[in-house]
Amino acid sequence: METKRLAKFLRFLQEELAIPAEGLQLALRHPEQNPNLLPMILWQYGLVSLSQLDEIFDWLNGVF
Repeated sequence: METKRLAKFLRFLQEELAIPAEGLQLALRHPEQNPNLLPMILWQYGLVSLSQLDEIFDWLNGVF
């Protein structure tokens, strides 16, 4: 994911889903982290619910 798109995605996660910056930083440090896996990593760590995960995928499908 290009840097500009990643920044927009992270902004969506913080502003729309109220995921704390600390949670995002934790997920971004994950050893297998790549932007495509970020939604699943957030879910694995309990930082997003299943309904929020659906919102993330909907957002990604609409933007990308």
